[in-house]
Amino acid sequence: MPQFHSRLNPATSEFEKNREDMLALIERVQTITARAAEKSASSKPRFDKRGALLPRERLARILDPGMPFLELNNIGGFLVDTPDPEKSIPGCSVINGIGYISGVRCMLSVDDSGINAGAMTTFSTHKSIRAMDIALEKKLPFVHLVESAGANLLEYQVEMWMAGGGIFARLARLSAAGVPTLVVLHGASAAGGAYMPGMSDYVIGIKGNGKAYLAGPALLKAATGEEADDATLGGAEMHSKVSGLVEYLAEDDAHGLAIARELVAQLDWNRHCPQPPGADYEEPLYPAEELVGLVPVDYRQPYDVREVVARIVDASDFLDFKPAYGASLVCLQAKVYGMPVGIIGNNGPIDPDGATKCAQFIQLCDQSGTPLLFLQNITGYMVGTQYEHAGMIKHGSKMIQAVTNTRVPRLTLMIGASFGAGNYGMCGQGYDPDFVFSWPNTQIGVMGGEQAAKTMSEVARAGAVRRGLEVDEQQLAAQEETVIAHYDKQSDVFYTSGRLLDDGVIDPRDTRKVVGLLLQTCWEARNREVFPNAFGVGRM
Repeated sequence: MPQFHSRLNPATSEFEKNREDMLALIERVQTITARAAEKSASSKPRFDKRGALLPRERLARILDPGMPFLELNNIGGFLVDTPDPEKSIPGCSVINGIGYISGVRCMLSVDDSGINAGAMTTFSTHKSIRAMDIALEKKLPFVHLVESAGANLLEYQVEMWMAGGGIFARLARLSAAGVPTLVVLHGASAAGGAYMPGMSDYVIGIKGNGKAYLAGPALLKAATGEEADDATLGGAEMHSKVSGLVEYLAEDDAHGLAIARELVAQLDWNRHCPQPPGADYEEPLYPAEELVGLVPVDYRQPYDVREVVARIVDASDFLDFKPAYGASLVCLQAKVYGMPVGIIGNNGPIDPDGATKCAQFIQLCDQSGTPLLFLQNITGYMVGTQYEHAGMIKHGSKMIQAVTNTRVPRLTLMIGASFGAGNYGMCGQGYDPDFVFSWPNTQIGVMGGEQAAKTMSEVARAGAVRRGLEVDEQQLAAQEETVIAHYDKQSDVFYTSGRLLDDGVIDPRDTRKVVGLLLQTCWEARNREVFPNAFGVGRM
């Protein structure tokens, strides 16, 4: 394939401005995500007192050293606990991500019990459900490091309680589908949380600290009058000897995590999946560092998406599909770490020709089994008399049909604007992409704030004319300010990602690594043999 020759000049003032703006956003992501770790670490004296490791220490111990770990929903819950951006703690009291244990790609979930004792909220429930859905679809052993006070009763919402049952249902589905589920019971797992070990295939209990009970001592006394201590009621030792809930009793956290690593190794999980392709590849010709200066933070400033691709794909080589037809929508064939991928990117709004080209490209990728990567920087489909006459609705529908019904893996990366039906056509979250991540400059919504404000003003002016009333321009100006603020607040990636409208926010410089890991994850899922069963006698 022909090599792309970049026209980017890092010596320009534009590049430096873009770089400063993007680095500021990256720093904000890092600052916000660090709050959760700092808040959790502040509980260290409490953990030390009972000889326990902090949640992130547990995560580090169970993962293979030097191997990648891709955290999911890293700023999930941000601006949900409080609207104050300086005080909000992201993470939803749970750490989820894809990592390696004993050479096996796994989905990990770690209760962050250093924050509110790991109590569940509505968003932590939905975050956990997303992780389990990925584990089921991608055939990833689900490893859960449990220590949770259960539902946060002070912030009780009926929606959370209702959604919570979905966690147990997914554990059952994982096991039935032949995807192993493992629990290390580090601390208390009360009420509904007791079903986390109860519904899992393997349970490792930590002596002295691990506990599981449907009703803790306080609730038990309130409900029945019975008094019982933690250990007698639901301690790991009791469950290993009396109830049979615990398969392996560990001396401490480190021992329990070592058992978990051995268990995953004993699964011999990789025996049932061939090695993915891509042993031989060349790195891009252009450094990933240039991505921070290449893309303007202001989505209204144009750039060639091919410049982004040249810093992601092997050897900066790609084949440009119909480059002169529907030129604002770019379709490229390339490889990432030796794995073929079809890339769809935006150099402007989508017109009828671009939609038609894209639909054909998706169909061809579907035919060859080639995964798709959508690089979203899109303000929408073209509007106006010319485009309506040219069949924008009809051709745009072709594209959406293809995006929806293709059978190949779909990865979506939002790298700028993501507005209106453009989000849909470019495989937004509503189209269930296999994974969707964002850069920190992403803006997402039905439309931009200014566009919404001007649209509403035009509607108001037309209404006033129909009624024979004088237009109050001062009032309209005030309305526009309100509308812009309302829309822009909700379009900001820190707001949308906080509400789990993506799988997380990444540093643009990590794009190639993230895309490569996700492509490998999807490839393994499509090529792995599993052994479903219709019985679950272990817990009977």
